Amino acid sequence: MKKKLLYILALSASLATTGCSDKFLQDMKSYDKYDESIFTNDVQTNWYINRLYNYYFVNYRNPSLSVVGLYNDTRSRMTEEFGGTVGDYINSTKNIQLASEADTYYGNNVSASVQNNPYTRIRFCTFLINKIDGVGQSLPEAFRKTSKGQMFFLRALQYFDLVRVYGGVPIVTTVENASSVDEAIRLPRAKTSEVYAQIVKDLDSAAANLPMIWSEPGTNYGRVTAAGALAMKSRVLVTAASPLYNKDWDNPGSEKWQKALQAGLEAEIALTNAGYGLFGTNAKDWAEMTFRNDNSFNKEALMVFLLSTNQTSSAGYNNSWENSVRPTDYKGGGGIAAPKGMIDLFPLADGSRPNASNYVDTFFFENRDPRFYRTFAFSGAKWPMKGSDNRSTWFYRWRASATGTTTYYANNQSNTPVLVRKMSNPAADSTAFAFSGTDIFEYRYAELLLNIAEAYAATGNTAKAVEYIGKIRARVGIPAANNYGLGTISSRYAAIEAVLYERRVELAYEGKRFWDIHRWMLYDNNEYSGNSVTKLGLTPINGTSRKGYYWQCKDYGAANANPLTAADRAILIDPDNTATFATEIAKLKTLYRNKFVMTPLDQEWDRVNNVPVTILFRTNYYLSGLSATLLANNSWLTQTKGWQDASGAAGTFEYQD
Repeated sequence: MKKKLLYILALSASLATTGCSDKFLQDMKSYDKYDESIFTNDVQTNWYINRLYNYYFVNYRNPSLSVVGLYNDTRSRMTEEFGGTVGDYINSTKNIQLASEADTYYGNNVSASVQNNPYTRIRFCTFLINKIDGVGQSLPEAFRKTSKGQMFFLRALQYFDLVRVYGGVPIVTTVENASSVDEAIRLPRAKTSEVYAQIVKDLDSAAANLPMIWSEPGTNYGRVTAAGALAMKSRVLVTAASPLYNKDWDNPGSEKWQKALQAGLEAEIALTNAGYGLFGTNAKDWAEMTFRNDNSFNKEALMVFLLSTNQTSSAGYNNSWENSVRPTDYKGGGGIAAPKGMIDLFPLADGSRPNASNYVDTFFFENRDPRFYRTFAFSGAKWPMKGSDNRSTWFYRWRASATGTTTYYANNQSNTPVLVRKMSNPAADSTAFAFSGTDIFEYRYAELLLNIAEAYAATGNTAKAVEYIGKIRARVGIPAANNYGLGTISSRYAAIEAVLYERRVELAYEGKRFWDIHRWMLYDNNEYSGNSVTKLGLTPINGTSRKGYYWQCKDYGAANANPLTAADRAILIDPDNTATFATEIAKLKTLYRNKFVMTPLDQEWDRVNNVPVTILFRTNYYLSGLSATLLANNSWLTQTKGWQDASGAAGTFEYQD
């Protein structure tokens, strides 16, 4: 069991151990109950900082979630990684463009009671930044620096999600009193490029004030660092250089791509010198990185969120992922079925991509990238839990007759024969899956290398792009031959696409795919993308749907009995056991040939009102409009192009600048 709670989400526990009251937490519910004197005391300052971490990350309970403060899976479920949930923004039967339908993430006016919305979080960050050096002179300079550094980082993080949701937004770097008549605080929407410049400025300040690795890791591990700030700058600038925000993205000499490359390389040097890098030397290490060496420094974790096994909510927060991915017969939540497109996506063992000549989807489990076997679970694959080290499960069904009742093995009803298992702890306790303490690696060193690869590709240096992808593949054991299976990549478009492909594999189910689709505008070619989909040689996501299928027994179950015997299921595919792995794969292949057939779903996975639909993400959805309430109360703010304002007029704010 974890001994250390997630400090950023366990303020109540720290108050209990210090014997202090929770008056401060109550006071933070309004702006007028405390002043800058709070920063004259290091204990109170830490309470303030920790509470702000809570405001940011209290809902961050599994790795597929995103957007600061919200942390929901709405965006992940608009990708190929998940099927079955057709939200409004990919629902082809809807056409959203009214201000009343716009995203409400921005929040509304400040009231007497503090609402945990983006500009509240920005205000609290800015308050400390502006005040601590003035009133906190008695505090050690090092403490003041790290306090400010965390606030610069968190403020940048908040502006980054605002710009990803809306494009340009007002930039606020001072604390002002709320007023309906003060013209000075009626800030207009800044240009998108200006918001990105502010984010970079804050990240530079964070890096200058924070340590690369915190001392006293038993207390501080999990706080943001200079390493995270430098890496985040790379992510931010790669995003800013992408087609959504950069009309000049197709120019290898684009200043934005050059800045992104420079930031990535500078981060790589600094982080490597500080001891960061790819964790481990093989696929087994890759699979175990999030739960091995629990609560101690992990060289791959550039932003890590520590979670608790404590079952008391006031003492810590748990990772909901373990319960989500475990199937019914493990006493889990039922599992996350991987759409067929994800199953077929992963490379083969030599790093080459599956195609009609080298891959048979019936035997998807044969000869795959080592990461495949650690990302997915399928029938016969070893998936341990506490007290059951050699356990596997099965995902198939049978019928009592041609028209008879359908039964699923062990009640494991799934829309594909493959479930997601990535980031699942093999020692997890089935009596406490809902109280998993597996840490979330929001930013891994591998992503930094892929950011560098993408910037190299976009600037036309395909050889360097291939080299950096190769580092990712070498770590998991893909052979070096033929450029780690990448082959010869001669064009910058092919190199960019190769990086985006590698991100889909390496970062699968880590909450990153939507943002790659988003910034590259991959749902379809449109007026803003510069035909990015076509130029990269991709198929638009619009017009597609998430597909599934069953493994169904060829034989009927007499009296609805299971047609397979225990002997049939005596298969244990363990990718870490080189002595048996190939043999067990061959057994499963033979069993499938003899006993199973690939059967379509009873009804399409993606449906609206029980009618099959295909994905349609409209151009104006890439950057949301401002809500009707916000516009009505802030008349100086302009609406985004593609959306109607509060009075029904067409928006005029241009987000590509």
